[in-house]
Amino acid sequence: MAASGRLNTKNLTTIVSVGILVGTEVIGLALAAGWGLAGIFQLGTAYEYAFMAIFTVLGMYALYRFMQRAVKVEPIRG
Repeated sequence: MAASGRLNTKNLTTIVSVGILVGTEVIGLALAAGWGLAGIFQLGTAYEYAFMAIFTVLGMYALYRFMQRAVKVEPIRG
């Protein structure tokens, strides 16, 4: 059941800002890790893109879990 109450714009702004900051860092890390691993082992472009995709999916899941916990700490409603 959704929490009732007024929208807390201060917490909402904080959550959105943190999501943008952490999301940018996670995606950058995922792309750099895929590029770096493929480059170190000289695996080629196909593996490079595959690593980037895998790490990006893992990073997006981590960001999703992070945002869930952030909303628990800084409730948007209430």
